[in-house]
Parts: sequence; structure tokens; C-alpha cells
Amino acid sequence: MKNIISAIVVIVCIIVGGIGGNFLKNGAGAPSGTADHTSAPKEKSHAAEKTDGHGSQPAETKDSHGAKDSHGNPTAGAVDYFKFTREFVVPVMRESRVESLVILNINLEIDSRVSSKLFAMEPKIRDNIMTTLIELSNDGSTLEAIANLENYESIRATVLMNLQRIVPEGIRNVLIVDMAKQQL
Repeated sequence: MKNIISAIVVIVCIIVGGIGGNFLKNGAGAPSGTADHTSAPKEKSHAAEKTDGHGSQPAETKDSHGAKDSHGNPTAGAVDYFKFTREFVVPVMRESRVESLVILNINLEIDSRVSSKLFAMEPKIRDNIMTTLIELSNDGSTLEAIANLENYESIRATVLMNLQRIVPEGIRNVLIVDMAKQQL
């Protein structure tokens, strides 16, 4: 009798867990296939995520304007934000040893029409940004005083200039969302 009751309890727990997971996945109670439009702001914002086939989640974009042409394609004036999957960690060297690490969370403000191109180029873009940040790290001052506004603007301008060499059109701005420095 105890085995039957235990089996029933396990089955009920599995069913309740599945229903709870589905409930959370669909946005806290919205039936699947419908969206909750009751609290939607006038300016439409949505996220499009893609995977790279290796199980990881690469960058995502967010459309802040939602401007679309008659075929549903983004217009040239629409702005997206390209988010990288992880932060950039830059070593700051002093006398051939790592003195500190600077961690930067960078996003790119881009035209909607280039977002799919940037998804495909993410490794090349990350490499370009890391190379630029390493170069700034070695100049002796830019990443030493990250709270200095001139250094902050120098990082943004240099990264943007180097990115525009590999992607000549479509990248509007470099946004430094978070920045931290860890002494070692």
C-alpha cells in the first residue's frame, strides 16, 4: 500500500511540476500563443535571441523603435541594441605581470538592417574589441583610471573607430553598460 501511495505522490508531483514550468515559461499565466498586452508601453520593444548551434546563447538585439516597412522588415532608421553574451575581461599589465583586471559590459547601438550581419560576425567583432581594449590597456593610463570621464570617452571612441573599420555602416555608438576594476 505504501508503494502505491508513494507512486501516486511522485506522479502528482511530476504533473504539478510540468504545469508550473509551463505556467512560468508562458509568462506567469498567459495562455500559450497569446501575449499580455495590458501593460505594454506605446513604444514597442522586443528581443530576438538566436543560438550558434553549440548550445550557447550569442548576442541578442532589442529594437527600441519598432519601425517596419510594408513587408515587416526593419527600416533603415530603426535602432537595435546588440548585446554580447559575456563581458570583456581586460588584463592591465605592469612590469610583465597582471596588476588588475578591467571588466566591461559593452553593447552596440546599431541600425536594424545590420543586426543579422552582426550575429554572424560576433567572434570577429569580439576579437576587434578585445584587441582594441588590450591596446588601450598597454598605453599606461586609459584603463588605469576608469572613473576618469576622458578615459571613459576615449575607450568608447577608440572601440567605435576600430569597429567601423570592419563594419563600415550600421554601428552608431558603443555603449559601456557596466565597468569594474579588480586589483590582483
